[in-house]
Amino acid sequence: MTDDSPAPLIHGGAQTPRAPLPVLPPLALYIHIPWCVRKCPYCDFNSHAASPQLPEEEYVDALLADLDQDLHAVHGRPLSSIFFGGGTPSLFSAQALDRLLKGVEARIPFTQDIEITLEANPGTFEQEKFVAYRALGINRLSIGVQSFQQAKLEALGRIHNGDEAVRAAGMARQAGFDNFNLDLMHGLPDQSLDDALSDLRQAIALKPTHLSWYQLTLEPNTVFWNQPPTLPEDDTLWDIQEAGQALLAEHGYVQYEVSAYAQPGRAARHNLNYWSFGDFIGIGAGAHGKLSHPDGRIVRTWKTRLPKDYLNPAKRFLAGEKTLANEELPFEFLMNALRLTEGVEARLYPERTGLPLQSLAEGRREAEQSGLLQVEPSRLVATERGQLFLNDLLQNFLS
Repeated sequence: MTDDSPAPLIHGGAQTPRAPLPVLPPLALYIHIPWCVRKCPYCDFNSHAASPQLPEEEYVDALLADLDQDLHAVHGRPLSSIFFGGGTPSLFSAQALDRLLKGVEARIPFTQDIEITLEANPGTFEQEKFVAYRALGINRLSIGVQSFQQAKLEALGRIHNGDEAVRAAGMARQAGFDNFNLDLMHGLPDQSLDDALSDLRQAIALKPTHLSWYQLTLEPNTVFWNQPPTLPEDDTLWDIQEAGQALLAEHGYVQYEVSAYAQPGRAARHNLNYWSFGDFIGIGAGAHGKLSHPDGRIVRTWKTRLPKDYLNPAKRFLAGEKTLANEELPFEFLMNALRLTEGVEARLYPERTGLPLQSLAEGRREAEQSGLLQVEPSRLVATERGQLFLNDLLQNFLS
């Protein structure tokens, strides 16, 4: 699950009553497909090496049953976007995804212009399969390239080579996808500035509508965490970041979030909803959700993590849920909203949290005085320095 899908943070805190929300936020659906051909050494997502035969039919049945249990939180809203993340969702057949999408639409209506994104890896591309995906109404792909250089791909444990990555973009376009994202990493083992810019130039040459360009980080519970590779020095990482951002801007890619760049009008709507504290149902093994209710409750949910447990009829889909307390909401709202380079309109805070804007006043004043938050009454937006030191900025809003 890359393009853009960070796992929600769950915080402690006493539960307190809250005023009803004036308007419920837009609703999206995240569907987690947990299987990959092989687990990459840097990956901390809930992904598992696939067996030769995937339990497609059983998993689709489970996903729809899982969704049934979340329908109480829909409150009449249509779905504005769907995101298939993983894992590698493109391991599933078009027939399985067709049955799933029809089952979802029978339960929740789709907006007329719904965005439906499917994550895919170059090593799983088959032209016929992707033509069939497009015919189902899937209208956006997110292709996990990470690098075009063989040595870097091998270091990352990827199953594809650079030529396959280039061909995947061409096959996506031939299959009818005029809107696709490329996932690309920088700060790779032993990567130089020239290496990183070479990858970025190759990605730009493929003319994706969206680029997720982000630095490799070593995460706990991964092979790289336990056996760390040699990563570039901080000075090199800074040079890569500066030169890469300039190159992307030169070619018309607008940075609208910390690691997301898009051609005009092509920002990922699913992720914009996430970063602006919209609602999303999460179904599938380990999926997270965030759901608002008319009475003012805002509930984080997370589902059973292991596929074998998720598929076990004797076990519940819901692994846990937590109603956010008032004192948690400033941080919960801003940890996403301030990732957006233009921030959000200040009015969105009371609309999405049910709390008055005044509840941010003290933290806002301190963040403005430290040069991390722009002094702009009608918007909540980080300064350039605040974007670089986002964790420091968010500390001002911890209860």
